[in-house]
Amino acid sequence: MPKKLLFPEDARAWLRRRFDHQHRRWLSGGGTWPLSVTLGNPAEKLVAEDPGSVRGWVEAWSQYRGGGELLWVERQWPHLGEQRLPERLSLPSALELAQVVGETVRYQRAAERYARLVQTWPALQTTAQLARHFEVLADYPEQDFRRLWALLTWLVEHPSSGLYLRQLPVEGMDTKWIDSKRRAVVTDLVQGMRQMASASDFYDLCGLRRAPHRVRLRLLCPRLRESIGGLGDIEAPIDQLAHLRLTPERVIIVENLETGIALPDLAGSVAFMKLGHAVSVLAAIPWLQNIEALYWGDIDTHGFAILDRARTALPRLRSVLMDEATLLAQRALWGQEQTPYPEADLPRLTPNEHAVFDGLRANVWGQGVRLEQERIPWPAAMAALREALQFRFPEQHSGFLTVHGSDKPTSN
Repeated sequence: MPKKLLFPEDARAWLRRRFDHQHRRWLSGGGTWPLSVTLGNPAEKLVAEDPGSVRGWVEAWSQYRGGGELLWVERQWPHLGEQRLPERLSLPSALELAQVVGETVRYQRAAERYARLVQTWPALQTTAQLARHFEVLADYPEQDFRRLWALLTWLVEHPSSGLYLRQLPVEGMDTKWIDSKRRAVVTDLVQGMRQMASASDFYDLCGLRRAPHRVRLRLLCPRLRESIGGLGDIEAPIDQLAHLRLTPERVIIVENLETGIALPDLAGSVAFMKLGHAVSVLAAIPWLQNIEALYWGDIDTHGFAILDRARTALPRLRSVLMDEATLLAQRALWGQEQTPYPEADLPRLTPNEHAVFDGLRANVWGQGVRLEQERIPWPAAMAALREALQFRFPEQHSGFLTVHGSDKPTSN
């Protein structure tokens, strides 16, 4: 068969790849048009060797009705005489190309919405932000697009409202609609309207008030509970917790809520739980500085990333139950981490911690191995926690308040 003869399906496949890579640039006026696809240029000798294949190629293009302009050429060969062959498929515009690959409706909708937006906010045409959100322009239902338009309009007219997000007087607007993905779109588009090159925080950029970061705190010590009227389990904005007149001797930070709730009474101690990657907010609490601090999290890549971030708030923080021995001792209880933490370097980990983190990333013990902290048998976990505390404190001051010789927490 002659080489380099493109059948209609081959041309569509090539144009599909071109569309996938270039459609955003075309939306903002990029690209050179018309775009031509060369269909083949068979020599007489090759045609003579395989006339059936060439005939099938010509017939396929004779029946083509897929869009664009099909250009033919007349060839005069010494032995085969005059032949009419398909030469090029010419696409005069991006919309015509979209028709060939079955994207007419999406591309046309995106182009119309793009034009409406840049007509209202011309600055969007001079930046890449709007075209980057082709899927928003092409696929948003009309109701969602109207909401987006209304929100952008309101934010431009009220750049420093100081309102909470749910207070905005925009029809159909609520925190369920403006989820993290749509929030990223709004941030990008407002940056484009203001011709800002660097990324900015959504709330600062839009002049909105951020909802206060609420933190869950348990006072594990009866003395500390008495000092604030008997409260033992508190969830409050971080700035309010920072103003409590507490004098703990140590803090335990645990990754998961259930683990924090289950911790037993512990003299002089407080516990924070369920902070995740926001753990660095603890830097705002002055009474946590310069006291004994332990972190106990899941043995997975995100657990170590949170530990690394926690040390930005509490540099002297020590980890517990996050070592290789603990991981291997509970092999039967392993789960699987679906999406590992993307960054490889966590500079605030100790060498031993980093070795486990690197081993998890490299799948040394298996694909996506993780050990959630609550999976560790509770007696073993409490024994390890006691040992970690006794590393700094003599046995008689280890701090555990026991009930009949057990680690069962006392009543609040």
